[in-house]
Amino acid sequence: MIGYYIHHHGHGHRTRAASICAHVDSPVTALSSAPLGSAADAFDDVVTLPRDDLAVHTAHDPTAHGVLHWVPRHDEGLRERMNALSAWITEARPRLLVADVSVEVTLLARLHGVPVVVLAMPGQRTDPPHTLCYRTADHLIAPWSREVYDPEWLRPFANKTAYVGGMSRFDGRPASSSSGSARPRRLVMSGGSSITLDDLRDYSTRFPEYRWDGLGVAGGPWSDDPWPAIAGADVVIGHAGQNTVADIAAAARAAVVVAEPRPFDEQRATATALDAAGIAVGLEAWPDPGRWPELIECARRLDPLEWKRWRVEGAAARAAAVLDELAQGRQS
Repeated sequence: MIGYYIHHHGHGHRTRAASICAHVDSPVTALSSAPLGSAADAFDDVVTLPRDDLAVHTAHDPTAHGVLHWVPRHDEGLRERMNALSAWITEARPRLLVADVSVEVTLLARLHGVPVVVLAMPGQRTDPPHTLCYRTADHLIAPWSREVYDPEWLRPFANKTAYVGGMSRFDGRPASSSSGSARPRRLVMSGGSSITLDDLRDYSTRFPEYRWDGLGVAGGPWSDDPWPAIAGADVVIGHAGQNTVADIAAAARAAVVVAEPRPFDEQRATATALDAAGIAVGLEAWPDPGRWPELIECARRLDPLEWKRWRVEGAAARAAAVLDELAQGRQS
């Protein structure tokens, strides 16, 4: 049995977990506070954990003097959450626990004698909690290409890190041909409220030579299956989250990738690496709208086949193979 802890923030962690576990041979139990929706089908069982962040504004010493990320004193949710995890470990006796991601869950599992695999994250992960987590982990999985992004802080753990490539739920799904017309189609995906439907209307008025389509922007439409829109775009403009980047890579589309503000400069690190590699136009922040024609044409001059260097094809299966090997005792 493998336990797979899935952080409740956003959709990315559960999407990635489902992609990996679709290839895992060992039985897997998902452990999360987030509703998993259709992603639950990828697991043999699901354990819903209590939330530990409901008293965020009244939390006392949540970092334990800077050693951890989130352990507020006398927090009932934290106590119930850790008790639920301990009870599951005691009953299920897992061979392995995957943490995506939590320093505290990593330590709890290891203190129960359970080997832990941690999903590494981009950015500057040099703070004491992350360093403690990565040192404690039995193995690390980096969901990106080492050829493109090789952070110095991760190199001390190279002997236990698998750089499997970016993971997309659309890996292997056929992509339709883009229009290639003189009036290219645009797709904008925003990671938050940075771009709105009103912005797209403004861009359409200012730059009528382009067709602007929005997906997942504030005030705009949402789709549970964005693949046809991504695969049919001539240029994708999206934030630098790991799942969005992997989906663009799977579709091999020209792209402008923009870093949204995130802890530890996570998205900035990804956007910078993609830009330096010549794979996409990478920006550290959303640009002045007047720059869009220049940025779009820069993206169109890049070779979309360079996305193969992000190693999306087979990435989830490579991660799953690591988990099966560890769970079955084939790695020390």
